[in-house]
Amino acid sequence: MSHGAVVWLTGLPSSGKTTLAERIAARLREERVPAVVLDSDEVRDVVVPSLGHGVADRDVFYQTLGGLASLLARRGLVVLVAATAHRRVWREHARHRAPRFVEVYVATPLEECRRRDPKGLFARAGDLPELPGVGVPYEPPLRPEVIAAQGDEAEAAAAVLALLGIGELTA
Repeated sequence: MSHGAVVWLTGLPSSGKTTLAERIAARLREERVPAVVLDSDEVRDVVVPSLGHGVADRDVFYQTLGGLASLLARRGLVVLVAATAHRRVWREHARHRAPRFVEVYVATPLEECRRRDPKGLFARAGDLPELPGVGVPYEPPLRPEVIAAQGDEAEAAAAVLALLGIGELTA
């Protein structure tokens, strides 16, 4: 594969986006495909730590994240973006900037996300009015290239790799 791509993994908080992104990245590296995972929480902490979580701040953040992913993809990397991006417009904007774009919907049910929740976000939902899926609506993709159903990470990873021209994921 000679051209980079942006693979945007979207879903509710604690749905498994980063876990799936890391799995795909590991397989890409095994195939000597340059790949990087951009976890939205990590990028926010480093690139734009002063931004809040209101709509205007999220507009700036997701434009920045999409721009960074597109820049790295144009340099030949496969960029796996693990970010809720609860509004479709943010993901569509990133799609239009990227040289190639694959949207992965990590469709874990809200109840399972609440159960997993390593950061305790859902327990603090009353204090977090901007929490996607609880305080603000999450807009699932209308036509994602890949859907990762709960417990279906291996199949979803294999589908992403196939779309990137890498072949099948071995367990």
